Amino acid sequence: QVQLVESGGGSVKPGGSLELSCVASGRTFNGGALGWFRQPPGKEREFVAAITWNSGTTYYHPSVEGRFPISRDRAKNTVSLQMNSLQPEDTAVYYCVATTSIYAGNFFSTRIYEYWGQGTQVTVSS
Repeated sequence: QVQLVESGGGSVKPGGSLELSCVASGRTFNGGALGWFRQPPGKEREFVAAITWNSGTTYYHPSVEGRFPISRDRAKNTVSLQMNSLQPEDTAVYYCVATTSIYAGNFFSTRIYEYWGQGTQVTVSS
């Protein structure tokens, strides 16, 4: 059984930082990718970032590129999202996601990700 377990959410003031981590268990993701989506209050889920498991190639939504570097630790089966310069518009539930194939389609689409974590709340407020 595949599980994605997120940690690291919380509340922070504007300009602050948080790091999210996701531990994947139940299978390896060679040939696939892991990443993050978020769902702001009252809005649709949106892509944040993804990283291919083998090569470490990264993909970002323009709104977070340069602020939210994504990384993976293959030995620990973990993907992390370092969130810097957080703003109120970054407030959302953040979900860890995984796809078993980097050829499944557009990384920005929810449809290619077979596995989802339970979500962790990030709140940015003064």
